[in-house]
Amino acid sequence: MKRVALSLLASAIALSLSGCNGDDGAQGLQGPQGEQGVAGQNGVDGTNGSNGTNGSNGTNGSDGTDGKDGANGAGLVRIATVPAGAEVTGLFLTEGGDLFFNVQHPSDTNAATENYNNRTYNTGTVGVLTGVNFNELPRNIINSPVPSSDTEKQIVMSAVGQYQILGQTGDTFASLGAKGLAGGLGVHYGINTKTEIIKNDNPDFNGFISTGANSGFLYTNWESYPGGMSRLKMSKNEFGKWSIEEAMMVNFDLVHGTAANCFGSVSPWGTPLTSEEWIVDSAVDTTTNPNWNNPDDHATDTIEALTAPAFPNPYRYGYIAEVQNPTTDTPDVVKHFTIGRYEHENSIVMPDRRTVYSSQDDTGGVLFKFIADQPEDLSSGTLYAAKLTQDAGLTDPAVTGFDIQWVELASGANATIESWIAQYDDINTSDYVDGKTSYISMADVQAWVDGKATYPTEAEGGSPITAGKPMDNRVAFLESRQAARLKGATAEWRKLEGLSINQDRVIEAVTGQDRVPGEIVEKAYMYIGISDIDNTMIDGQGDMQLSARVKDCGGVYRAHIDNNYNLTRIEPVVMGGTYRSSLSGAERCDVNQLSQPDNVIVMKDGRIIIGEDGFQGNNTLWLYDPKAK
Repeated sequence: MKRVALSLLASAIALSLSGCNGDDGAQGLQGPQGEQGVAGQNGVDGTNGSNGTNGSNGTNGSDGTDGKDGANGAGLVRIATVPAGAEVTGLFLTEGGDLFFNVQHPSDTNAATENYNNRTYNTGTVGVLTGVNFNELPRNIINSPVPSSDTEKQIVMSAVGQYQILGQTGDTFASLGAKGLAGGLGVHYGINTKTEIIKNDNPDFNGFISTGANSGFLYTNWESYPGGMSRLKMSKNEFGKWSIEEAMMVNFDLVHGTAANCFGSVSPWGTPLTSEEWIVDSAVDTTTNPNWNNPDDHATDTIEALTAPAFPNPYRYGYIAEVQNPTTDTPDVVKHFTIGRYEHENSIVMPDRRTVYSSQDDTGGVLFKFIADQPEDLSSGTLYAAKLTQDAGLTDPAVTGFDIQWVELASGANATIESWIAQYDDINTSDYVDGKTSYISMADVQAWVDGKATYPTEAEGGSPITAGKPMDNRVAFLESRQAARLKGATAEWRKLEGLSINQDRVIEAVTGQDRVPGEIVEKAYMYIGISDIDNTMIDGQGDMQLSARVKDCGGVYRAHIDNNYNLTRIEPVVMGGTYRSSLSGAERCDVNQLSQPDNVIVMKDGRIIIGEDGFQGNNTLWLYDPKAK
């Protein structure tokens, strides 16, 4: 910058005439003004300062799309990968910040071990991430790498924490003596024969029931036909590592056993809710269960072995079962027929302790709602089904939402519904007639929907048990999807998977209570995992007419919860990448995006943990931040 020196000439004259004790004289004339002085010369410009030295080059930002350095642009962070052949199941986050998840059906050829557990992942595995509090997880977590070496592909890799194996299929916990499990973890027996039917490789839902700051019971579903549930009594040391103190398999004999215990939840009053994903009937427009008692149909042999020598009643399976008194020596189990019979993935109870939402994991599935008559008592209430209206002019799954109306099906109580179920207990293979059904028929369902006073006769297509008898509401609870579909609900979901809420976030949004420190939660959502957005969701018919762009890559939706704990709208949150049908294997869905999300859980800070059940070489446990959308 130039500096200018300016010289300024100034003069001042003061004239004072003053008489001493005399009058002042008259003022004289003012003299002429003097000439202005000459301006001074400008100063010489100063020399320019020397240039500063250049700063060092900044480091390049991480790409964030290769799954190694930074978070993906879509807000996804790869928290962990599971071994080859496995899917991620059993997501459960405790109040203490412990994240449980399972390795379901890994490849039996996996042979690698890692130092922490010194075990191979070639069978069903129940575990937890230790050394990290997920309730205080920072937002700058970087991705765990995509496994590349043979060893990495055969173990659990994680971005944070260390995966601790708690138990694997067949473990007897022999060191615990009488408190061990002689038959082995995940082993199921016949009710009457007490002989082994299956050694289950499919651990699914986890639910932790706390008994103290660092102790509790871990309940785990084992998904098979027949199904089962284990319970591990556990405690954690000061370094975050867990020890097993007692192991057992829950006794379901008094409820005629279970079928395909899939995902689940823990109720607000602290009881595990286990879901039977028994395949009720995958076709939505034909007579239901026509071949159940067909002696030539061997698809149900394992469930028949459960009750042998008696023949199983299909209406005993396909429900939500509540494990009551879960911390006692002998927990009680109650099947809630009131929530309906279908392929349950899981149920979520709202903070009002009455409203329950349930997902149906099948082709042509329905989203159901149940409202109990009394809080914390699911034994009686009213069942509803969702009717969807797709956003006009939109079909792409990434932007298309649905408004929800609720269709009332019926009210009922466990005791009444069980009395209807018992009427089918004595049916067996000798009652089978080719081309007919021994169970509820579609003619029966239609008569109920039409408000008929009596069931149709056998000549009119009715079934033998109810033919010509006065109408009741058994159809709504025993053939729930058929009843919902014919009542006008949307029966078009494909692989409607896990449902999840964060109780604290919902309570704050609905009641205004400060339940989430540092954040004002004004809207609350239930999150929904959808493994496949195909088939009945993209067939161009009915209420759901989405494009096939995402297809088998799937996605996650959210449903808005109003002040009455009612779901009013469903909208997409994050979708898998474009499905590339021209490619095979894992390449069909981008390894850095979702591939068939299965179960989801919502953290207190609003982030979502998502487990994959896809065809990637190594399925991923993702962390997604909705604020990135």
